Amino acid sequence: MVVIEDILKKNQLSVTDGRKKILELFISSEGALAHADIEEKTGENFDRVTVYRTLNTFVEKGIIHHIPTTDNSILYALCKDNCEAGHHHDNHVHFICDVCNKTICLDEVTVPTVQLPEGFRPSHAEMVVNGVCGDCK
Repeated sequence: MVVIEDILKKNQLSVTDGRKKILELFISSEGALAHADIEEKTGENFDRVTVYRTLNTFVEKGIIHHIPTTDNSILYALCKDNCEAGHHHDNHVHFICDVCNKTICLDEVTVPTVQLPEGFRPSHAEMVVNGVCGDCK
Protein backbone atom coordinates (compact mmCIF):
# COMPACT_ATOMS: atom_id res chain seq x y z
CA MET A 1 0.00 0.00 0.00
CA VAL A 2 1.21 3.47 -0.88
CA VAL A 3 1.86 5.60 2.17
CA ILE A 4 1.18 9.25 1.39
CA GLU A 5 3.54 10.60 4.04
CA ASP A 6 6.39 8.49 2.61
CA ILE A 7 5.89 9.96 -0.89
CA LEU A 8 5.98 13.51 0.50
CA LYS A 9 9.05 12.85 2.67
CA LYS A 10 10.87 11.07 -0.19
CA ASN A 11 10.39 14.23 -2.24
CA GLN A 12 11.55 16.45 0.65
CA LEU A 13 8.14 18.06 1.07
CA SER A 14 6.60 18.95 4.39
CA VAL A 15 3.59 16.81 5.26
CA THR A 16 0.58 19.14 5.33
CA ASP A 17 -3.13 18.36 5.36
CA GLY A 18 -3.55 19.93 1.92
CA ARG A 19 -0.76 17.93 0.31
CA LYS A 20 -1.97 14.71 1.93
CA LYS A 21 -5.57 15.24 0.80
CA ILE A 22 -4.62 16.14 -2.79
CA LEU A 23 -2.17 13.23 -3.10
CA GLU A 24 -4.83 10.90 -1.68
CA LEU A 25 -7.19 12.05 -4.47
CA PHE A 26 -4.64 11.12 -7.13
CA ILE A 27 -3.91 7.74 -5.59
CA SER A 28 -7.59 6.85 -5.36
CA SER A 29 -8.51 8.22 -8.80
CA GLU A 30 -8.82 5.96 -11.84
CA GLY A 31 -8.20 8.75 -14.33
CA ALA A 32 -6.76 12.21 -14.62
CA LEU A 33 -8.02 15.15 -12.60
CA ALA A 34 -8.61 18.78 -13.53
CA HIS A 35 -7.90 21.63 -11.12
CA ALA A 36 -11.66 22.13 -10.71
CA ASP A 37 -12.16 18.43 -9.84
CA ILE A 38 -9.51 18.69 -7.15
CA GLU A 39 -11.01 21.87 -5.71
CA GLU A 40 -14.45 20.26 -5.60
CA LYS A 41 -13.25 17.02 -3.99
CA THR A 42 -11.10 18.71 -1.35
CA GLY A 43 -14.04 20.83 -0.24
CA GLU A 44 -13.97 24.26 1.29
CA ASN A 45 -10.88 23.48 3.37
CA PHE A 46 -8.45 24.50 0.60
CA ASP A 47 -8.55 27.64 -1.50
CA ARG A 48 -7.78 27.79 -5.22
CA VAL A 49 -4.24 29.16 -4.69
CA THR A 50 -3.32 26.37 -2.27
CA VAL A 51 -4.51 23.73 -4.74
CA TYR A 52 -2.68 25.46 -7.62
CA ARG A 53 0.61 25.72 -5.69
CA THR A 54 0.37 22.11 -4.51
CA LEU A 55 -0.20 20.87 -8.07
CA ASN A 56 2.78 22.88 -9.36
CA THR A 57 4.98 21.54 -6.57
CA PHE A 58 3.89 17.95 -7.29
CA VAL A 59 4.67 18.40 -11.02
CA GLU A 60 8.10 19.90 -10.22
CA LYS A 61 8.91 16.98 -7.89
CA GLY A 62 7.80 14.32 -10.39
CA ILE A 63 4.83 13.15 -8.33
CA ILE A 64 2.22 14.05 -10.97
CA HIS A 65 2.37 15.00 -14.65
CA HIS A 66 0.41 17.17 -17.09
CA ILE A 67 -1.82 15.65 -19.73
CA PRO A 68 -2.49 17.57 -22.93
CA THR A 69 -6.11 18.20 -23.92
CA THR A 70 -7.73 19.39 -27.13
CA ASP A 71 -9.24 22.44 -25.40
CA ASN A 72 -5.91 23.55 -23.87
CA SER A 73 -7.06 22.89 -20.31
CA ILE A 74 -4.68 21.08 -17.97
CA LEU A 75 -5.27 17.65 -16.52
CA TYR A 76 -3.01 15.95 -14.00
CA ALA A 77 -2.25 12.30 -13.30
CA LEU A 78 -0.06 10.41 -10.87
CA CYS A 79 3.46 9.63 -12.10
CA LYS A 80 5.01 6.22 -11.80
CA ASP A 81 7.96 5.51 -9.52
CA ASN A 82 10.68 6.37 -12.03
CA CYS A 83 9.82 10.08 -12.28
CA GLU A 84 11.83 12.54 -10.25
CA ALA A 85 12.22 16.27 -9.76
CA GLY A 86 12.72 17.90 -13.15
CA HIS A 87 12.69 14.58 -15.04
CA HIS A 88 9.39 13.04 -16.02
CA HIS A 89 9.59 9.61 -17.63
CA ASP A 90 5.91 9.18 -18.40
CA ASN A 91 6.38 8.24 -22.03
CA HIS A 92 2.93 6.71 -22.35
CA VAL A 93 -0.20 7.37 -24.37
CA HIS A 94 -3.15 9.21 -22.83
CA PHE A 95 -6.65 8.07 -23.83
CA ILE A 96 -9.70 10.35 -23.74
CA CYS A 97 -13.09 8.64 -23.90
CA ASP A 98 -15.55 10.34 -26.23
CA VAL A 99 -18.49 9.01 -24.20
CA CYS A 100 -17.64 9.59 -20.52
CA ASN A 101 -14.81 12.16 -21.07
CA LYS A 102 -12.50 10.27 -18.70
CA THR A 103 -8.77 10.67 -19.41
CA ILE A 104 -6.74 7.54 -18.73
CA CYS A 105 -2.98 6.96 -18.68
CA LEU A 106 -2.19 3.89 -20.78
CA ASP A 107 1.08 3.06 -19.04
CA GLU A 108 1.66 -0.06 -21.13
CA VAL A 109 1.38 1.84 -24.46
CA THR A 110 4.44 3.97 -25.15
CA VAL A 111 4.64 7.01 -27.38
CA PRO A 112 6.35 5.92 -30.60
CA THR A 113 9.67 7.45 -31.58
CA VAL A 114 9.29 10.05 -34.31
CA GLN A 115 12.01 10.34 -36.96
CA LEU A 116 12.74 14.05 -37.24
CA PRO A 117 14.73 15.73 -40.01
CA GLU A 118 18.45 16.21 -39.52
CA GLY A 119 19.23 19.06 -37.17
CA PHE A 120 16.02 18.65 -35.12
CA ARG A 121 16.32 17.38 -31.55
CA PRO A 122 13.13 16.52 -29.62
CA SER A 123 12.86 17.31 -25.93
CA HIS A 124 9.39 15.99 -25.27
CA ALA A 125 6.64 14.08 -27.10
CA GLU A 126 3.04 13.57 -26.08
CA MET A 127 0.31 11.45 -27.61
CA VAL A 128 -3.41 11.58 -26.99
CA VAL A 129 -5.80 9.01 -28.45
CA ASN A 130 -9.55 9.64 -28.50
CA GLY A 131 -12.16 6.89 -28.68
CA VAL A 132 -14.41 4.79 -26.48
CA CYS A 133 -13.00 3.33 -23.24
CA GLY A 134 -13.55 -0.21 -21.98
CA ASP A 135 -16.25 0.88 -19.53
CA CYS A 136 -18.28 2.64 -22.25
CA LYS A 137 -17.88 0.08 -25.06
